[in-house]
Amino acid sequence: MIHVRRAGTLDAGVLSNLLNEIIAKGGTTAKTTPVSRATLTEWVERYDGKSAWHLAEDGDGLPLGFQWIEPHVNLTADAVDIATYARLGHSGLGVGSALFEATRKAAISLGYRWINATIRADNAGGLAYYQSRGFETYDRIERAKLDDGTIVSKIKKRFDL
Repeated sequence: MIHVRRAGTLDAGVLSNLLNEIIAKGGTTAKTTPVSRATLTEWVERYDGKSAWHLAEDGDGLPLGFQWIEPHVNLTADAVDIATYARLGHSGLGVGSALFEATRKAAISLGYRWINATIRADNAGGLAYYQSRGFETYDRIERAKLDDGTIVSKIKKRFDL
């Protein structure tokens, strides 16, 4: 059973641990350096009232993934950016579906009209996930430079609320 709840600053340690496992594996996220609990706390707080964070857990409270939406400087005021992370080895179990349902509802309640997802072009799982939610490709960024110097292309997808 998957339980989704709002996440907050008290979850920052759990969120950073889960994200750091994904970063360490590499190849799917644009993030290339580990993040601290303090950094995650700052992220959760930075758009207070304009963002939403959700954490998915199993019946025993094991964190299975998390997702957040927040404004982005390159988007219009009626749009919000999304990020999704699933615990390694736990994708394909309905975690992403459960998270997105909660996030979609939150985006509507916050007054947004559409959600932007920017995915590494080499992240087949991420591209499939957003496509299966109904996101449609609207742009592509060629030769984006990641923090560690890696050059990748990124695909921008949009979900109208």
